[in-house]
Amino acid sequence: MQLNLPLFKKVSETPGAPGFEQRIRQLIIEEIRTFVDHVEVDHMGNLIAVKYGVQQPSHEKKVMVAAHMDELGLIVKYIDQEGFIRFHTLGGFDPRSLIGQRVIIHGKQDLVGVIGIKAIHFMTEEERKRPLEISDLYIDIGRTQQQAATYISIGDSITRERSLIELGNCITGKSLDNRTGVFVLIEALRTLQEVPYDVYAVFTVQEEVGLRGAQVAAHHIEPYFSLALDTSTSLDVPNVQPHDRVARLGDGAGIKIMDGHTICDCRMVDYLKTIATQHNIAWQTDIKAVGGTDTAPLQRMPKKGSIAGALSIPIRYAHQVVEVVHQADAISAIQLLQQALVGLDTYSWEQV
Repeated sequence: MQLNLPLFKKVSETPGAPGFEQRIRQLIIEEIRTFVDHVEVDHMGNLIAVKYGVQQPSHEKKVMVAAHMDELGLIVKYIDQEGFIRFHTLGGFDPRSLIGQRVIIHGKQDLVGVIGIKAIHFMTEEERKRPLEISDLYIDIGRTQQQAATYISIGDSITRERSLIELGNCITGKSLDNRTGVFVLIEALRTLQEVPYDVYAVFTVQEEVGLRGAQVAAHHIEPYFSLALDTSTSLDVPNVQPHDRVARLGDGAGIKIMDGHTICDCRMVDYLKTIATQHNIAWQTDIKAVGGTDTAPLQRMPKKGSIAGALSIPIRYAHQVVEVVHQADAISAIQLLQQALVGLDTYSWEQV
């Protein structure tokens, strides 16, 4: 299997900061509408696509698969007299990674800007030593305040300006957290065979600012089974001890066991391992004590809870301007998700 790189590129580069997911949502709708049975958008902006199951009644054990479509972004908070723009973050950025980077401000028309900071030559010794703050940064759009105000308003969203390219056997670009999960879900739906139970493929909003969209969607759908699709920091890089590494790029899709917000259902973990082994799909475990994904609200928000787990695509440089994933891991995730959805009625789910 080869990745659809043109689609991956579109998914990565299309803007959609938390609360401003309109463009990426429309792209996904255009991609999936012909191979699902029903598409709707809830009041919060979650995109819900349903593929009906063949078992009757197929809705008794609904399955929810969630991939958040929002990306880390910024928001305009002030335009000064010289036309420089101050901003808030939408999600967790390392301020150091933003210096000198190009961004796109989505106002009346898209405008490219550069994130600037006071030149290091003119910083005091104290300024050089103290931790960098977002308030130290600004966006230069090369325009006066009057020109800026023609196109830009307080509250406009801002995303990073980066192209997706191949990097050896990997891919690098912006927002691979979690546009990789979005891509995997689209591609899994494209060729998904008959499924026993109704599958709700949900592209959620506002994950990067508190798992918000998934809370609403899981409460509404009340899935019996649920899976989150997201990236997971691999830490397979220099200066990290082997016992601190979470995963290795190229070793396959991650089967999440736990993170900072969730202990995955042991039945789902075992089921995913079993399916991967049966179908010779490369996989590795994902276990860490920090961070969280949509897995947590999927597990907790239904009235009776959900048998929840997650598939993780290992990623390097998460929450930085560019990120890196391995093509083979994305392929493994697509294959494992497809087979897992098809075989849900073949496993004994009795609580021991």
